[in-house]
Amino acid sequence: MTSLQAKTLFITGASRGIGKAIALRAAADGANLAVIGKTAEPHPRLPGTVHATVAEVEAVGGRGLALVTDLRFEDQLAEAVEQTHATFGGIDVLVNNASAIFLAGTPQTPMKRFDLLHQVNVRATFMATQQCLPYLRQAANPHVLNIAPPLTMDAKWFAPHVAYTMSKYGMSMCVLGMSEELKPEGIAVNALWPKTAIATAAVQNLLGGQEAMRRCRHPAIMADAAHEILTRPSRNCSGNFFVDEDLLRDLGVTDFEGYAVDPKAELLPDIFL
Repeated sequence: MTSLQAKTLFITGASRGIGKAIALRAAADGANLAVIGKTAEPHPRLPGTVHATVAEVEAVGGRGLALVTDLRFEDQLAEAVEQTHATFGGIDVLVNNASAIFLAGTPQTPMKRFDLLHQVNVRATFMATQQCLPYLRQAANPHVLNIAPPLTMDAKWFAPHVAYTMSKYGMSMCVLGMSEELKPEGIAVNALWPKTAIATAAVQNLLGGQEAMRRCRHPAIMADAAHEILTRPSRNCSGNFFVDEDLLRDLGVTDFEGYAVDPKAELLPDIFL
């Protein structure tokens, strides 16, 4: 399978950034997109809304459904899953992209931030997978893709921000466990992570502003890598911790300049690699 035409994707955090890019790449195939996010109205520091993403999805040939959802609440997520099924008749792909970030040491991490990291990153990933399972079981080529890093038990990735690392590795541990758990049912569970920083609102607002953005790649590289994963046979592609550039290189891609925000700037490596 080389296309996501007529497939239904449920993508969390799809108002902007990587989630939106994955949605638009699938929409170009003619896919159905459930666009999950909290942002219904424009925000001065967070461009994009679920409605704006749906408009772009439909402009490139997909079908969109905007679902304003706070992933911390089980009832809201359950309602989004049911609306997706009612609208499109099923769910073929779940992309657990939504993520909270807070890079601080142990003394500087308020418990409300610790709770948010784990509610959005770990709990919502687990819960979305759990709630989509009944429909994934009915799909012809079911995939779950977590935007999460390879598991590396190296203290250097924990020491600067223990709470954040625990939460992201929690998403990775879902891949490790669920891929084996769901293997008999043919449901693929994989992770994808960027080799270099990606130009997102998190980089703009929290990790260095415009100068850091110059050293990033566009989210399109993650979208192209995700598309490759999600079109593979689910029974033959599960339990992997993919890195975007490495995956695309394995496919024969050699020119990555078009993905760079500024081709002349030195790329900023992402963490956890």
